[in-house]
Amino acid sequence: MGCSSCSTASGGQPRGCRNNGTCGSDGCNKLTVFDWLSNMSLPAGQQVFDAVEVRFKNSRKEIFRNKEGLTLSIGDVVATQAKSGHDIGMVTLTGELVRIQMKKQKLNADAELPKIYRKATQRDIDKWQKCRNQEEEIKKRAREMAIILGLEMKISDVEFQGDGSKATFYYTAEDRVDFRQLIKDMAKAFGIRIEMRQIGYRQEAQRLGGIGSCGRELCCSTWLTDFRSVSTAAARYQQLALNPQKLAGQCGKLKCCLNYELDTYLDALKDFPPTDSKLLTEKGLAFCQKTDIFKGVLWFSYREDPTAWHALTKAQVQEILQLNEKKTKVQSLEEYARENIREDDLVFENAVGQDSLTRFDRPRGNRRKKKRRRNNSQKKRSKNA
Repeated sequence: MGCSSCSTASGGQPRGCRNNGTCGSDGCNKLTVFDWLSNMSLPAGQQVFDAVEVRFKNSRKEIFRNKEGLTLSIGDVVATQAKSGHDIGMVTLTGELVRIQMKKQKLNADAELPKIYRKATQRDIDKWQKCRNQEEEIKKRAREMAIILGLEMKISDVEFQGDGSKATFYYTAEDRVDFRQLIKDMAKAFGIRIEMRQIGYRQEAQRLGGIGSCGRELCCSTWLTDFRSVSTAAARYQQLALNPQKLAGQCGKLKCCLNYELDTYLDALKDFPPTDSKLLTEKGLAFCQKTDIFKGVLWFSYREDPTAWHALTKAQVQEILQLNEKKTKVQSLEEYARENIREDDLVFENAVGQDSLTRFDRPRGNRRKKKRRRNNSQKKRSKNA
């Protein structure tokens, strides 16, 4: 889905739901901020804050100064100042919440900002839509030019300026790319000013959007605005298997959601013994193999028998470590182990009452023969009777 300011628009109408931007999934209003001050009146004598937040294609947002004192509300299409010419965007936030957004971006409220010229006329919108409809074809031709020149880069998105005089090409690349000849060829072919802007793989996924493995829209394309570094240590702390196919997102990097619950796991692990703890017993030296944060259980195995795991609670492990500090060895882990939580003793029952998943693998007998035999036996019994 998408609206007139999204890359998936088709004539300004959302695809799929056809609710014209009023769908419940809010996919047409990507990175929208709810204006909870909209119904509140300002104190007597206070002027409305003259800065306005405007959103352009995808997630690009900028703040402009409303020097003309225009009456603007969320959803209005406006013509804004650009480096050369003008651009067309949609108002996403007005009033005091813009001051808060500027504070988050470390901008002074009195800072020099580009200004809003006017509300967009129908002529501005028609020209803007015409340029937007050319973006896919131009992106395809630009990719072909890059392939002919042998450049190791991927042009992922194209964004036209509102007046159609300039186009920004977003690309990803592993190393530095000399695209001077590419700019010359594209400027000659398209007849516009060209700007190349390199973005990361996470920013590329943010601009393109998509559905994640969880079944929901990507966080980076809906609400996530800052990209924090994600390391494999986050997966280790959460006891996740280091499988790149499951831990990687649409961008090919580690999923941003690995950081969501990381602080909770770190707080829970503070009460646990270190994972590299070693237990001294009369039977031998034991190493930690696995930790279950939710049950508060750690699995240990002897060096001589690493396949046999023994489940101990964190209190039992701390007790054994305290005895080891006093140079006292316990008899064995079996004395402390809780047999009822050992993984090899767990028995899973069918609580829902479903049939076996392998019921279709069994060979099916001939029902007709069985039915015929049953009928013949009943006939013989009736005759004998």
